[in-house]
Amino acid sequence: MKILLLGATGSIGTSACNCIRRFPEKFELVGLSSHKNAPKLIDLAREFNPASVCIGAATETSALRAATPGKTRVFNGNQGLEDIVNETEFDVLLNALVGAVGLRPTVAALKRNKRVALANKESLVIGGEYIKGLLENGMGRLAPVDSEHSAILQCMGGECVSDIESLILTASGGPFREAGPESFNSITPRQALNHPTWSMGPKITIDSATLINKGFEVIEAHYLFHVPYKKIRVLIHPQSIVHSMVEYHDGAVIAQMGVPDMELPIQLALSFPDRLPLQGKRLDLAAISTLTFYEPDFNRFPCLRLCLQAAEIGGTAPVVVNAANEIAVKLFLDGVIGYDRIPYILEEALAAHAPVSVDGLETIERVDAAVRAHILKRFG
Repeated sequence: MKILLLGATGSIGTSACNCIRRFPEKFELVGLSSHKNAPKLIDLAREFNPASVCIGAATETSALRAATPGKTRVFNGNQGLEDIVNETEFDVLLNALVGAVGLRPTVAALKRNKRVALANKESLVIGGEYIKGLLENGMGRLAPVDSEHSAILQCMGGECVSDIESLILTASGGPFREAGPESFNSITPRQALNHPTWSMGPKITIDSATLINKGFEVIEAHYLFHVPYKKIRVLIHPQSIVHSMVEYHDGAVIAQMGVPDMELPIQLALSFPDRLPLQGKRLDLAAISTLTFYEPDFNRFPCLRLCLQAAEIGGTAPVVVNAANEIAVKLFLDGVIGYDRIPYILEEALAAHAPVSVDGLETIERVDAAVRAHILKRFG
């Protein structure tokens, strides 16, 4: 199976490379991308000898071309991400890009009738209605990579969607699950990046701290499993052992459990429906002894509330919340705004927007660009 991996140098990409190394007789890495980590991308290109590579930073293109194997094609920039999908022969696209930039590569792969192993939340958050139309017209397939959606897929086990009472997405709660909102104005980027369970990139780690990532995952679950929003719930689960649950209309609740390790859902997304062996730490419930769950507090996690509100509004409202969040998180990490200003920026952007239906990628990108420009002008 030929794999095209976008976001190869991030945490998901690194774990995906481990899965591919584990089964060289099953997987061939034919394409790679990195936003700006050219040295690591060069190392991977020399190891896997891919047909294509793409670097986000155009200034690194010449160095990348000089250092990669002679037959490897080199692309760059956002357009390069779409081009590498269209011009590389592959079976599965593993989209581990961060942000709205991941939408067009996902769409390009689906239009080529390819399977997309999706770790890029934004593809469905901002483009869910558009992608739904592609899938309904027989273009490509989606396989979830997020641990929560992989868990739901495993818990469903071929059961009918009509039998589902609810999907229950679990969240660790991040580093501030017990902190009072009155303390949020003093939170530093270093504190927010100290996630208690998972090792992720900075943007996704902040999204986990604000819990907006769980709102994004609700939107993803809606499109992945064709379940209405009213049947999708979020529970805080600090131990991160139960990765999600499916409740059926007869009262049965099926949970998928395991130690926190992204290689399992990544490997399953690549091999599905086959389940390949994976060595590593095993779950010891006796040692854990206690699993706890509780409802999220919207006073502590207003970004989750705003994301769920945008999901219910529909149209371009999720585009607005995603764009505002991407810019607000960057401003926070750059020290321009405080942590407590992130939800303020999201709420202001959502309140100022008159949603329209998503009739194509151009509408999504027009709204996305306008929101980003407004926030940067006002707060940047």
